Amino acid sequence: MNETTARRLTGLAGIATAIAFIVEVPLYFVYSGPPPDSNVLARLLIGIIALTFLLVFVTVFRELVKGTDPAYEWVGTTAFATGLVYVTITLVSSGLEAGAVIAADHPIDPTITVSGTYILYGTIGRLVLAFFLTAVGYAVSRTKLLPRWTGRSAYVLAGANLLFVPSLFFGNTPEHFYAANGWGTTALMGAVFSYWMLALGIATYRSATRRVPTGSPAFQR
Repeated sequence: MNETTARRLTGLAGIATAIAFIVEVPLYFVYSGPPPDSNVLARLLIGIIALTFLLVFVTVFRELVKGTDPAYEWVGTTAFATGLVYVTITLVSSGLEAGAVIAADHPIDPTITVSGTYILYGTIGRLVLAFFLTAVGYAVSRTKLLPRWTGRSAYVLAGANLLFVPSLFFGNTPEHFYAANGWGTTALMGAVFSYWMLALGIATYRSATRRVPTGSPAFQR
């Protein structure tokens, strides 16, 4: 895979991830009480599709970092590993919610009923995502494979996620901003990450026309 293809594929995967997440998040706010099964299962399916695209993104991003500057392959691998862990955690959470909804004989709100997902979506997810964003920011900053703002914004978003790590001490009321499953901890951070991924995906795709530095052995045009 040459660099142009790698950048385009990374960018498209990032854009697809973002669009799916952006469509998913508002579905959590359609109903004030327990939503119908169709709503819950639809938003979970969209989220699963988003995570599939995110898996493609982190896989190709690792190769892009390695090809741009082999000295920072370890950073690309770190981003891949933490991204993979984040995808796995979120898929497990989605599976727990979907199973509970399918098994219930009446509408339930899985964000409250399925207690096993509280810190998977919250504290654990925020910590792992912060690690992923830090790795992406460091890789971008060191290799200069994308504009400087992408690395800096990754650091800022990583810091914002870390602020929500202690949220597990503040109850389980989704209507509260700062709670284990609060809307700030989950929905807001998810929405911000979605739009950041959209911007990153667009920047990566547009960078596909950049010339490969002379002597870069990993990519062949």
